[in-house]
Amino acid sequence: MLNLALPPQLANVVARLPAAPPSLAFSAVANRLLWPVLKTLDWQALSGRRYAIRVRDLGLNLRFAVTARGFAPDSGTPDLTISATARDFLLLLARREDPDTLFFSRRLVSEGDTELGLIVKNLLDALDPETVLCGLPAPLARAARYCISV
Repeated sequence: MLNLALPPQLANVVARLPAAPPSLAFSAVANRLLWPVLKTLDWQALSGRRYAIRVRDLGLNLRFAVTARGFAPDSGTPDLTISATARDFLLLLARREDPDTLFFSRRLVSEGDTELGLIVKNLLDALDPETVLCGLPAPLARAARYCISV
């Protein structure tokens, strides 16, 4: 089982940082890894909408929008906010936990447009993690595979 415990002091520091740089970094990574795969699916329902991802134990808030050209940082009010701990997000990425299980145990919280949340969940379920990891340079792909297998 994945064992990840982040010191609470880290969340205090991260929560004080400006939101724009992590959102920009997230958008760049998502464009590199997710967008090539996502745009082959029916992603139109995501377009023009605003999103936030909160990593609660890290104090990290990522805010972005999906546009016709991919992910872009965005500071507007999100249509959908998804919150969980870093460990739970990693378990989801590794497909070691089901989003419904985390949702009903209140470890994954979805706020805002619930229909949009279901669309996002179904699109993410349709993604093959191995295909997504193929977008990484080989050393990073190996490191990511290791992190989600631990």
